[in-house]
Parts: sequence; structure tokens; C-alpha cells
Amino acid sequence: MIDYYARVAAVMVPHLRGRALTVIRYPDGVTGKHFFEKRCPSHRPDWVKTARVWAGRRAGEIDFCLAEDRPTLIWLAQLAALEMHPSLSLATAVDEPTVLAFDLDPGEPADLISCCRVALTIRELFEQQLGMRCFAKTSGSKGMQVYVPLNSGADYAATRPYAQATAQALEVAHPDLIVSRMTRALRPGKVLIDWSQNSAAKTTIAAYSLRARPHPTVSTPLRWEEVESAEDPADLSFGAADVLARIAEHGDLFEPVLSLRQNLGAD
Repeated sequence: MIDYYARVAAVMVPHLRGRALTVIRYPDGVTGKHFFEKRCPSHRPDWVKTARVWAGRRAGEIDFCLAEDRPTLIWLAQLAALEMHPSLSLATAVDEPTVLAFDLDPGEPADLISCCRVALTIRELFEQQLGMRCFAKTSGSKGMQVYVPLNSGADYAATRPYAQATAQALEVAHPDLIVSRMTRALRPGKVLIDWSQNSAAKTTIAAYSLRARPHPTVSTPLRWEEVESAEDPADLSFGAADVLARIAEHGDLFEPVLSLRQNLGAD
């Protein structure tokens, strides 16, 4: 696990840099006890950078770790921080997400291939109707995320209702496939478009983060051709070695999420 994070750091760190980072630590392995950690450990080395960010009424402002470089990522891995969950916004502008995010969560018997259908529907809406590019990645678990890069100063007060309205409109257009509400009774056989991730209080699994499974998988950026052609969930399940090979072949497929500037609701 440490070796993977050391090797993937060159493409992963840019997606973490400057963002308040929540980690899930598994000191006894993925089958043992684990815990979420927002507050950066007090025993951190002096070269690990932090940012003081509001963490809710109970915690107040706390110092979050910033994964600014490869040594910090390796240090976190040595703490058994298997999963990395950054904010959608930078710590210097906590109310301004750099992306509009849609988290796709299938309710059995829907699966990752069902998520692919929804991801392609989102892509059609944004790219063909709104002229905005978007990018997909697996969650590393059973679902998928679609990110619409913004990097244009939009705030959560705009992105959250926009994401909700988008999810609701797609539910109306595809009632047999999509649900926009978390009510469990509505979810079997459909894909939940979780628009609520667009919040300063939420985090989303980072691109290239491992997931805590007996056979660890990775939240993996995808080419749209792969989303279109996938026929089985196994087609989009990638381990650490797979991801490193993909990076060697394709580079960072998620790089435009960092660099592309788009205005919300562009036409």
C-alpha cells in the first residue's frame, strides 16, 4: 500500500494539493477497526502542512492535513491512511468548489454498468446541451463519479441547487433508471444521483485513492470510450498495478479537472 502511494504520488498529489483532507485509517487492516480522521495528528513531522478549516459546530475550526507532496502522501500511508477523501474546494476558498460533482450509487440489482448509463446521460446533458466537458472515474467500490470542472469561483450556494435540479430533471426524464432522493425504498434497481456531495461539509474519494477491501481496488479515472463499451462491472475494476500501468499508458486522465475553467450553466 505504501509502495503504491509512493509510485502514484506524481499524478495523485495535484488532486489533493491545497485541499483539507479527511482520511480513513485502518491500523488493523481492512477487516479490523477503522476510523475517520479530520484533525491532522499532533505528532506530524514539521514539514507536513496544515490548514485551519471549519469542521462543524461540534469541532469548530481544526487543522486538516494538506497532502502537498510525495513525502506527505507516503507519511499518511505509513499511518495506514488507506483512503483519501479531499474537499471539493481548496482550503483557501472553502466555499468555492472547483467542480460540480455527481456521485452515482447503484441500488441492487442495478450495478456499475447501470452507473455507466447514467454517467453517459450526464455527459450528454453537459457536453451536448450545455457545452461543458465532464470526466468520469470509478469510486473504486460499486459506483462512479462524474465531475464537471469549474475552477471559476462558483460557490456551493450555486452548485448545490444546480446539482439537485440536474438530478431531479434526469430522474423525470429516466424514471426507470435514475432516482434523486436517498429514500431507500425508491432505490432498488435504480442509480441514485447523489447531488448532496456538493457541500463544504462533504468529501469525495480522491482520484487514485485505494479503497479498503480485502483485494484493494482504486478510484480510477476513465476514458469515455471505456464507459461506453463496458459490459460487466469487472471491466471497470482496477487494482494498484492496473492503475500504475494505465498512468504509464495514458497519463493522468483526470488532469483537465484541475486545469479546465468553465462557468456554471455555460451555453
